Amino acid sequence: MPGRRGLRGVPRLRAAQQARRHRLPGQRPGVQVMRVAVVGLGRMGGALAVRLVGAGHEVHGADPVAAVRDRLVAAGGSASPTAAEAIAAAQVVVLLLPDSNAVESVLRDPVVRSALAPDAIVVDSGSSDPARTRALAEELAAAGVDLVDAPVSGGVLGAENGTLTVMAAGPDALLDRVAPVIEVFGRVVRVGPVGAGHAVKALNNLLSASHLLLTSEAVLAGRRFGVEPSVLIDVVNGSSGRSGSSELKWPRYILPGTFDSGFALALMVKDARIAQGLLAETGVDSAVARATLAAWSHALDELAPGADHTEIARWLER
Repeated sequence: MPGRRGLRGVPRLRAAQQARRHRLPGQRPGVQVMRVAVVGLGRMGGALAVRLVGAGHEVHGADPVAAVRDRLVAAGGSASPTAAEAIAAAQVVVLLLPDSNAVESVLRDPVVRSALAPDAIVVDSGSSDPARTRALAEELAAAGVDLVDAPVSGGVLGAENGTLTVMAAGPDALLDRVAPVIEVFGRVVRVGPVGAGHAVKALNNLLSASHLLLTSEAVLAGRRFGVEPSVLIDVVNGSSGRSGSSELKWPRYILPGTFDSGFALALMVKDARIAQGLLAETGVDSAVARATLAAWSHALDELAPGADHTEIARWLER
């Protein structure tokens, strides 16, 4: 009967109305709201923190730089100058820090450790050393703290658009719990046990370093022979020599002369060095990897501090 159907629908309607009342501003229906701390609000961390706010999560960032904290606050999050303040009551703590030294410094700080909620999961989304990540996870597990690694690839533009590739590593049960957070970043690929994400990230960046270096050398040779760089890049991108460097980095950051991808040359060298160590550890002897790391290290020594990694092309012309 119509009346009975209407009565049965009342509780469901009230539940929907209540859900709408408790939904955060900008939250999409069906999103599991989590309290997320983002430690490190640089270009990548800041962009991802803003995306998490847009997805409906309660986001508290941490960074010593006031300007980047203000950007997150303007987007609807909150921010503090210290990690300990940001992670209090967080269910998921995302670290976007430059290396293992920075990660270990934060997670071994007794003030930070005491601020962690008992059920919090730490996600290292930076580019850390895989062996040190594995050792740190074991150390933290003994103290009752869960750590997974989920580094990302795809640049600042990918972070802003939510199109990154996320290399998630750790027990499936933990990755299931952080899925509502890391899926906001882009495509999530589970790559293995803790540390595997950082191993894959380093190897990926070694490949990126090698093809950007060689693409830049090829363009330089072509230009000296009389072929316009834009023409050579166009041909390569329709041929077997294409790569992420020819399809994205050269057209977007190098040909226009902006050199502003947002990823520092120093970080590329660090990742290539991690990958070279992984090759040696696993018994893979690569002359190409050694030559790539040597060239990038030389560029790092000669370019200005803070140089973008796409500056490798301009360095080669010297």
